[in-house]
Amino acid sequence: MARLPTERMLVNALDVDGSLATETTATVEGDTTLAADPHALTVLSTEHWSLLSARSLAYNEAFTRANMYLTFISLSFVALALLAQAMTVGQDFLALAAVVLAVDFLIGVFTSIRVVGAAMEDSRAVQGMNRIRHGYLMITPRVAPFLITGVHDDLPGIVRTYSMADYSTVGGVTYALSTSGTLVGVITGVVGGAAVAVVVMLTDAPVSPLLIGTIAAIAVFGVGSWLATRAIARHADRLSPRFPTP
Repeated sequence: MARLPTERMLVNALDVDGSLATETTATVEGDTTLAADPHALTVLSTEHWSLLSARSLAYNEAFTRANMYLTFISLSFVALALLAQAMTVGQDFLALAAVVLAVDFLIGVFTSIRVVGAAMEDSRAVQGMNRIRHGYLMITPRVAPFLITGVHDDLPGIVRTYSMADYSTVGGVTYALSTSGTLVGVITGVVGGAAVAVVVMLTDAPVSPLLIGTIAAIAVFGVGSWLATRAIARHADRLSPRFPTP
């Protein structure tokens, strides 16, 4: 297969202050066969827009599910507050509160699973878009300085598209803690801890409901984070890049 001479492109990404944030040197080989095909660009562009639509659907579903969960929790606590005014806060109320919080907790678990799944679907779409951008560069390598997103379909390339060049540093951890999945996980942990505290109060166990509830909340969040991290790691291992970062 005939190939154009290799061109070494310097791609500069600017931060919000306009200063030079990162410099990525990408080596791309032009493909005369691909560039000569009149249908190549059309096919790549169509697939690019298809993946963009898939990303939009994943984002919308994740945000909608998280919003539904928060709305359900809010309504649940409003209902409990109204019931607390209509009945004595005793064993019956605690039993009802335990049931409501248990339902909230289960909905939170299922929401967390779906939000993590949507995030993995989004990363898969990003991988495809990076692969397509690599194809664009094979057709016309001279556009490389104008691209600020990743052009390689391995994990570093995907992370670059998410604007996290230093994904293994504190910045990556901070980003992970600020995602919708982490927010849902934290709220689910708090709801689970509250449910355990109510059960302790209901059984009159000789322990502090606040202490047990706090421990349970931390445990729920820790276990959920560990399971989500394992799922994401397995997903990353299945990416099967074709154009890895040199």
